[in-house]
Amino acid sequence: MGAVERDIDDLPKNPANYTALTPLSFLERAALVHPTRKSIIHGSVSYTWQQTYHRCRRLASALTNRSITFGNTVAVIAPNTPAMYEAHFGVPMSGAVLNAVNIRLNAQTIAFLLGHSRSAVIMIDQEFFFLAEEALKILAEKNKGNFTPPLLVVIADENCDSKALQYALGRGAIEYEKFLETGELNFAWKPPQDEWHSIALGYTSGTTASPKGVVLHHRGAYLMALSNAIVWGMQEGAVYLWTLPMFHCNGWCFAWTLAALCGTSICLRQVTARGVYSAIADLNVTHFCAAPVVLNTIVNAPKNETILPLPRVVHVMTAGAAPPPSLLFAMSQLGFRVTHTYGLSETYGPSTICAWKPEWDSLPPETQARMNSRQGVPYVALEGLDVLNTQTMAPVPADGTTVGEIVFRGNAVMKGYLKNPKANEESFAGGWFHSGDLGVKHPDGYIEIKDRSKDIIISGGENISSVEVENILYQHPAIFEVSVVARPDEQWGESPCAFVTLKPGVDTSDKKHMAEDIMKFSRSKMPAYWVPKSVVFGPLPKTATGKIQKHILRAKAKELGPVKKSRL
Repeated sequence: MGAVERDIDDLPKNPANYTALTPLSFLERAALVHPTRKSIIHGSVSYTWQQTYHRCRRLASALTNRSITFGNTVAVIAPNTPAMYEAHFGVPMSGAVLNAVNIRLNAQTIAFLLGHSRSAVIMIDQEFFFLAEEALKILAEKNKGNFTPPLLVVIADENCDSKALQYALGRGAIEYEKFLETGELNFAWKPPQDEWHSIALGYTSGTTASPKGVVLHHRGAYLMALSNAIVWGMQEGAVYLWTLPMFHCNGWCFAWTLAALCGTSICLRQVTARGVYSAIADLNVTHFCAAPVVLNTIVNAPKNETILPLPRVVHVMTAGAAPPPSLLFAMSQLGFRVTHTYGLSETYGPSTICAWKPEWDSLPPETQARMNSRQGVPYVALEGLDVLNTQTMAPVPADGTTVGEIVFRGNAVMKGYLKNPKANEESFAGGWFHSGDLGVKHPDGYIEIKDRSKDIIISGGENISSVEVENILYQHPAIFEVSVVARPDEQWGESPCAFVTLKPGVDTSDKKHMAEDIMKFSRSKMPAYWVPKSVVFGPLPKTATGKIQKHILRAKAKELGPVKKSRL
């Protein structure tokens, strides 16, 4: 044990000088400063900051009236709507923990996480009521005789077919607006006494096993909400388009950031290129976040779905997968300013940023895109980021080539996984959070992902980064999406196999010729042992958060059998 750190005084904390950090205070301030400014716009429905604050207090009160408070979890199954935004404040204002559920999951998975989180209330958008009901049936079946049905609140939306709403009400669900009416307008909500108290619970993609419940605290949410604005240079009053689902890492903490900035949220139930371009043109959008897969759609949208040139510079934050430099270049050509970030559910969403340097302004656009495709440096609110040798746990040299595991430490790291001590022990080994992502550290200190540890292809003893092969293949004019995985190989043990989706309008009649063309293109751009020995065409399987499911592709590559030994 080291010596006790002495201070110059023995002044204690007291209620006048110490308060638990919580992003909930941002909402109260927004209502005070800009009561009549628009907080949320959803089609023909809009609210001001004062109205949003009132509605969130009513929600907190309505939950408290039903004994839902500290120690309870409230699940919300909804797309980006005002109710989902309100839940990010109203639920924790009651003392309960918000569990924003991914609407793209199947009933089986939702049943697992509703049971695991012991959600006492489920708020469900009318479009997803059948899905929730199916999940609850599975859960009731599994826990025969030991199942307390949760309180069901159905969220109506005028943009949807009313039949689902009527059905839900017939099944005993309470309509959301009616539920709010049972709460007090001036409910005296209390912040948590301890900022370590949980604010949200989110489940990982669970592509290989049961999803893990990531628990986040008020302190981290507060710091990351402010960090978002600082690292992105967001201004007070920003107009933010919700292309990123709020169920995805709590919308990367932007629900809370927007209250801090007194900004305006534009909701999108469904993300389409046309919807994005229209919102930019008609609603003065200044910022949005999206995974590379959405940016791909925006870049490749047919002319009749775009509104170009853009009326202003639109700031885009991308994360969720490593964006190919070619995609970043194409976005910048259209007038979007792309900020590249990286993180995980376990780090409150993005927590590293490829911070732009003024000296990059004079570089050729392709070089700029390559620099910007790196994962970068820590957010302001992240104290520790490094790349460690997986054997020795020592930092790798900053040479841009030595591969290690990317690790995190600080206030932007989760409390842990809910009811999963074994996973916590592994994840926090050695005083770092282990991401499972492999990367390098460049001489300028910026990190870059090379692969998930399980996605590295080992061919003839040489490591091949599937991400680097994909980045080159994305430069091929016919490729819309690509994922590269290992396929058994008689001669080399493993060799790269490329699964490809072609762009709309590309002639697909001669797949053999197209495969040969892709391999020829590869040979001209990459080392011979990186070149995919096989190319498979078709749509790529994705998780509910839009990430390509490489484990399914690996299984498909295995089914193809080993690549035969060549006579070369």
